[in-house]
Amino acid sequence: MASPESEHRRRIHELLLALIGRVEPLDLLDESNGEPSSWLERNRRVVKRYQALVHSAVTLDALVDQELGHSALGNPKTPPGR
Repeated sequence: MASPESEHRRRIHELLLALIGRVEPLDLLDESNGEPSSWLERNRRVVKRYQALVHSAVTLDALVDQELGHSALGNPKTPPGR
């Protein structure tokens, strides 16, 4: 049986893969553009883009969890007003 932490990580991973699948075109890190300063700057932008996707996946997971009335680790919460 998977731990609540591993289940949580799996959900975020699935959300991240779904978000990446929607990125057109899929940017990858590159070091073959000749001038190191140009590929370093491009790679910095690519990493920032993926960081934004990870943050989006974590936020979406938290929103879904909140809507379902569960904490981030999958423990039921008492609904507000009860």
